[in-house]
Amino acid sequence: MLSFYLLWSLVYLLLLGYLKRVWLTQALQVHSIKVLEEKVSLLVPIRNESENLPELVRHLEKIEYSLLEVIFIDDQSSDGSKSLLENLILEKPFWKVLSSDGIGKKAALQKGISQAKGSIIVTTDADCDFNSNWLSVLLSPFSNSMVQLVAGPVMIQEMNSLLSYFQQLDWASIQLLTGVSFAKKSPLMCSGASLAFRRSAFETVEGYRGNENWLSGDDEFLLKKIVERFGPESVFYCPSKDVLVHTKGEETLKALLNQRIRWAGKWKAHQSIRHGLSAFAVFGVQLVWIGSLGLIFLTPLGWAWAVLVWGIKAISEKVALGAIASFYGYAVPGWAFISTSLLHPFYSIRVGIGAILGNYSWKGRRIQGNVNFGVNGNDRRRI
Repeated sequence: MLSFYLLWSLVYLLLLGYLKRVWLTQALQVHSIKVLEEKVSLLVPIRNESENLPELVRHLEKIEYSLLEVIFIDDQSSDGSKSLLENLILEKPFWKVLSSDGIGKKAALQKGISQAKGSIIVTTDADCDFNSNWLSVLLSPFSNSMVQLVAGPVMIQEMNSLLSYFQQLDWASIQLLTGVSFAKKSPLMCSGASLAFRRSAFETVEGYRGNENWLSGDDEFLLKKIVERFGPESVFYCPSKDVLVHTKGEETLKALLNQRIRWAGKWKAHQSIRHGLSAFAVFGVQLVWIGSLGLIFLTPLGWAWAVLVWGIKAISEKVALGAIASFYGYAVPGWAFISTSLLHPFYSIRVGIGAILGNYSWKGRRIQGNVNFGVNGNDRRRI
């Protein structure tokens, strides 16, 4: 047992070192920025975002892109978001607010796309902040006619707390897996907070058809459909600092778990064996780490071996995730790496169980029994 965990932790160190090298190789590549001269429609779904809207409008105003229309789509907000937003954009002729015809983010985006005039669609969220040249850099890969979708990185805004550092490192791990999977021509995920795609590609793959009943996954499902139709060369991950979008972190552990369970719950919708195996592999890896605590009871010095194994784990994650955090200008203290490394396996198991059970709440909607809220025509939401 001891030999297994020593070998396991060393392999983990080598693996994360390799993933870091692949990610940085891609991130440090210098790409020429070609100004795209196409009409672009930026879509922002909103639901109960009244406290974020004034700041969102200020952030959007600083984006430098001339051929841009901005479309907000209200997803049945109950806090006056729609009327507040209409007042905030009164003097902006190329900005407009629509009401979604359905329920959920995909329905809102579908409404926006149906009214959009741009040949390229960009999506983001209402709690995000952007660099002024975000769109110019994000859209540059579309100068290659083969590219149908471009994904950008997302990290949370800095706050000095354990929960904040935990989320920063969690997001760094998401960027690591995203970047490496794109580099290896087998993209796993992307974020709708910084995503662009050709409208023609969206229409060719029939948009969200086939997974519209899943509350989450507008970004990931679309990515997989485009890769399947156009090939892995048709999608591009742009890890540039200029493209980085900052989003607000969750303020409580409960809110964070609800968010991650919503994201993870869509694993059941994927028809890919590889994707299903990846989800179970992540779950299995965390179980192995938790199982290593059994070393404590193995010998009188078992606690020292457990400390060594988990110490290698923390060092491995600092090597890989610390490099990504540093690349984007985040200063994460050493104690946060140790704390996150200790807590993350238990957190991942909790999210995995929640994804299987499908019980969580999101923006005033209570989901019970299944993340797919349209099972056999029965609405299982508690709205």
